[in-house]
Amino acid sequence: MTNVSGSDHKTSETSGFAPFRQPVFAVLWAATVLGNTGSFMRDVASSWLVTDLSNAPAAVAMVQAAGTLPIFLLAIPAGVMSDILDRRKFLIVIQLLLASVSASLMILSYSGLLTVSSLVALTFVGGIGAALMGPTWQAIVPELVPRQDLKSAVALNSLGINIARSIGPAAGGLILAALGAAVTYSADVISYAFVIAALIWWRRAPDADDALSEHFFGAFRAGLRYARASRELHIVLLRAAIFFAFSSAVWALLPLVARNLLAGDAGFYGILLGAVGAGAIAGALLLPRLRSRLDADGLLLASALATAIVMGVLSIAPPRGLAIMVLLVLGAAWIIALTTLNGAAQAILPNWVRGRALAVYLTVFNGAMALGSLGWGAVAEAVGVPNTLVIGALGLAVVALVLHRIKLPVGEADLVASNHWPEPLIADPIEHDRGPVLILIEYAVRKNDRTAFLQALAELSEERRRDGAYSWGVTEDSADPEKIVEWFMVESWAEHLRQHKRVSKADADLQQETIKFHIGPDRPIVRHFLTLDARRVNRKSKRKTVTT
Repeated sequence: MTNVSGSDHKTSETSGFAPFRQPVFAVLWAATVLGNTGSFMRDVASSWLVTDLSNAPAAVAMVQAAGTLPIFLLAIPAGVMSDILDRRKFLIVIQLLLASVSASLMILSYSGLLTVSSLVALTFVGGIGAALMGPTWQAIVPELVPRQDLKSAVALNSLGINIARSIGPAAGGLILAALGAAVTYSADVISYAFVIAALIWWRRAPDADDALSEHFFGAFRAGLRYARASRELHIVLLRAAIFFAFSSAVWALLPLVARNLLAGDAGFYGILLGAVGAGAIAGALLLPRLRSRLDADGLLLASALATAIVMGVLSIAPPRGLAIMVLLVLGAAWIIALTTLNGAAQAILPNWVRGRALAVYLTVFNGAMALGSLGWGAVAEAVGVPNTLVIGALGLAVVALVLHRIKLPVGEADLVASNHWPEPLIADPIEHDRGPVLILIEYAVRKNDRTAFLQALAELSEERRRDGAYSWGVTEDSADPEKIVEWFMVESWAEHLRQHKRVSKADADLQQETIKFHIGPDRPIVRHFLTLDARRVNRKSKRKTVTT
């Protein structure tokens, strides 16, 4: 990245709108706002139409779940695909898929052939498109702006989504009430044309060739290994799953709240969703001030309690004006919770696995929303919508207070790659797909230091697993107890070479804490062992004999 003058650098840091100086970012941002506006118009039409086709709470909740379940199922594969495919072409294909979904809904609605089953099925296909698109849109942002403007670009993307959230539902509800569902769906089809045109206009630089580039299944396994080994990520996922599972009640049942409890029409339902979007914009603008007074745990607790209060108020069928006011509060609480949890996840993730780990987060988020929607729909069938909202509100308040003791990670570690591991010594070139590989690190540790050393080594084991090891252990020499060998295995030689590039500066500090117990004159001895296939060697030997 080229250096900038002091004045320019300061401007980039102080101006939240600096990314708009980049034409590609500005065009794609505007196209995304337009596309999301159309998507929200489609969603409000589908959510309202299902109440015309069936007044059963389970049917309404099923449509909500159909839109989020694919993201739960496909977010991780989508994160992998965003890393190994041309992102611009991939996004164009996804936009064409989403446009075909809205076109199908338009045709079925116009012809009067739309049913609950077809609506759920097409909503599910639309959810597949959303699942594939989410990680990829996030991944292209660093390509569009200078590094110093990245945080501002992420914030502007969040603002754009909430602008669309405030405009799309209200516009969709009004068009639906005035002109019908077919016209509402057609407006969404048109919005995709603008997004596709913007993506075609963008001349993305081709990906550089990398001898260590990952393939789908290997990258998939590496992402899952990281997620399984990261305790900090586990905390974020737990807090997110519980919050979204309980708060999904209000989203799953909001169409029935608008129609049955508040006696509103499609236009009023759009206004309610627009109020949520407007509240989210206000919450995003207030968030910097709130952060100066509350930490991440305090913000998440406040968001949960505010959401619970909103659910309680809606359960008593308040006047329409009050309902709009509390949904403004819901929007603010929702964006604060989303930003807080997403920020906590972003802060603990190194760049090499960011997309895949965020996909795991999206999986948990949408899985909790989907399963929560289905569950609350079933509860509403049994006890009614008002009682379900009360149960959800009480449950959300209780779990928020209990989980407040489990603190979110601060994410202050330096995750920039350290590149401090020396290149492994090899006698002959090694095929990248050869493996598995066994790595041995031999330490000399005094008996008095053994307990402290093993404690440090246990912390280091988590880093080994995060960066690619699928198995790890520690052994001692039976003839010399002061000789301790740490070992771990990776699936291939290429994966071990990638592991060299993944070690962060924070990990390097952790390794140094371990190495300080080593009493040898030199650094610990590192050896690499490759698996030998005796049958393969034997076959090669026989072929040579026959040739001779």
